[in-house]
Amino acid sequence: MSKTAGITVIGEAMLELSRADGDGWNLRYGGDVINTAIHLARSGDRVRFASAIGADPMSAELRAKWEGEGIDTSLLIAAEGSLPGLYAIETDPQGERSFHYWRGEAAARRMFDLPESAAMIDQAAGSDLLYFSLITLAILPEEARGKLLALCEAVRARGGKVAFDGNYRARLWPDAATARHWRDRAIAVSDICLPTLADEVEMGEADDASDAARRWGAVEGREVVVKLGAEGCLVDGAVIAPPAKLVVIDSSGAGDAFNGGYLHARLAGLTPRESAGAGHRLAGWNIGRRGAIPARDAEAPYG
Repeated sequence: MSKTAGITVIGEAMLELSRADGDGWNLRYGGDVINTAIHLARSGDRVRFASAIGADPMSAELRAKWEGEGIDTSLLIAAEGSLPGLYAIETDPQGERSFHYWRGEAAARRMFDLPESAAMIDQAAGSDLLYFSLITLAILPEEARGKLLALCEAVRARGGKVAFDGNYRARLWPDAATARHWRDRAIAVSDICLPTLADEVEMGEADDASDAARRWGAVEGREVVVKLGAEGCLVDGAVIAPPAKLVVIDSSGAGDAFNGGYLHARLAGLTPRESAGAGHRLAGWNIGRRGAIPARDAEAPYG
């Protein structure tokens, strides 16, 4: 695929309340897939966001902000009677985070069950690249999860590719076994896989990065990049380390930024190992600033 490929990112976006130690609360927005979508759009890729938000003024403001970042919101459904989800994030002096969520009735949970959903699915099926995460699956009812995986199959049947991030949040699942079941079904319909080793260990399976890559299908020819935090990532059997020692101000959105840098580079024709370096550079910039999506500045490695 070329850099001009059409990307559809599907999942949840939420209002974000964030503060560091001693600071007041700041209202922003976040969510794993929308974070990656913004990084891709800032890099010049054509990106659509498929989801559902409310029909309230706050949701309208969110839509306007995403459009201001270059995101195409034509697949974003305004669900009457619903509101966006909300989470609060606190960061300690070492940059580590703690979260509190209010998302049980969020509009995004209904994205496959609204009057406009069929048109959204049909449009998304024509994507050159469809990107989603395990959190996307976690927030959906079971029937809607099946619809999402069917959408992945439709994208591939039309010649597109699917990228999947194994972002595991235990509190979103009844147990790890259920999460593994849906993770494995998602892997089976994906071409580019972006697991995090810490998530795989928490789910009770992987022993190390090589084991995680094998479980995700690297030996079957699937493109698998195992994220290792500060140590870098495992890709094509080699550990690719970050280019410099990272200064962590806020680790929010680090993996999402890596995914954006990696996928952008792959779309531009770089190799997986070269793309891993691009992902590290963007993640390193991201965690050196506050918020899951820091304001763009002169040091931002977009391009």
